Amino acid sequence: MQLPNKRCPKSRKAGEYKIKNWKKYNQALKQRGSLEIWIEEDIKSKWYYHGQPQRGAQFKYSATCIEMAATLRAVYHLPYRQLEGFVKSLVIYAKWDVSVPEYTVIHKRIKKLNISVPQSLKNSGEKKYIVIDSTGLKVYGEGEWKVRKHGWNKHRRWMKLHVVVDEATAIIENCCLTGNNTDDAAVVEPLLDGVKGVIKKIAGDGAYDQLKVYKALKKRKIKAIIPPRRVARIKKHGNKKGKPLARDKNIRDVRKWGCKLWKIKTNYHRRSSAETTIYRYKLIFGGQLKAREAKMQSEEIKIKCKVLNRMTQLGMPESYEVKKAA
Repeated sequence: MQLPNKRCPKSRKAGEYKIKNWKKYNQALKQRGSLEIWIEEDIKSKWYYHGQPQRGAQFKYSATCIEMAATLRAVYHLPYRQLEGFVKSLVIYAKWDVSVPEYTVIHKRIKKLNISVPQSLKNSGEKKYIVIDSTGLKVYGEGEWKVRKHGWNKHRRWMKLHVVVDEATAIIENCCLTGNNTDDAAVVEPLLDGVKGVIKKIAGDGAYDQLKVYKALKKRKIKAIIPPRRVARIKKHGNKKGKPLARDKNIRDVRKWGCKLWKIKTNYHRRSSAETTIYRYKLIFGGQLKAREAKMQSEEIKIKCKVLNRMTQLGMPESYEVKKAA
């Protein structure tokens, strides 16, 4: 599986790439709207809760049932009340002899879901080259057009979505949500803890050029492909004992080759696959969070990232460069 167009130099114009697997990709786009993709075949047998007794009121519906409802809500952009009606119609047409959870039950149970995002396409022993990035998601506030045209008069609040993506498959390996004032480098270690398999390299932009990031990567024996900042200085010079620091090596290489050549030699531009993933996330789900509580927001982005992974597995465009006639 290949990603969409690689990032092109600014000198190139749009329209120089064409999709060569259009028939397959077109079918994948159609499948995204199919209920068969988002509903498990044996969901009926897992509809009701059969686990350990709970303290107080007992669960009636299983976590699988609630997660299915939450997935349908994300895919079809449904409010909770319309979601209940949608699931009820689904049960009627499928002729299942089950009751449908009310929208209030779905809302409360989503908080207690423990959703796992990783859906790696690689073997557990295969080494990965992952890329990391973050973006802002609006909780509430005015639209961008209104702010540009008339200025803002209401408080605008944002949260920050952090994603770790396998650059070869475009699968989101892990994600988390933090406040907008959280440093990108502060969540690197928790994100890596949730990645399954062996990581060989990690690429990130200048926001991750911090010693605590290199320290976390050194413990895991992961090579860092992070461009040093302009003010970066070598910490451990050649006249000191011990192995040179990974960050110092990057600084020396950038000074030796220049930033552009360094990015080419290290294959740094593959980091753009993280930006492509974020673009796809916002294109499909929008750049705003629907939930207002922190726990609900965290589960919301996990559900959406899991849905995005499933869409990626259905099929992605494979593009090729169109050569112009001389």
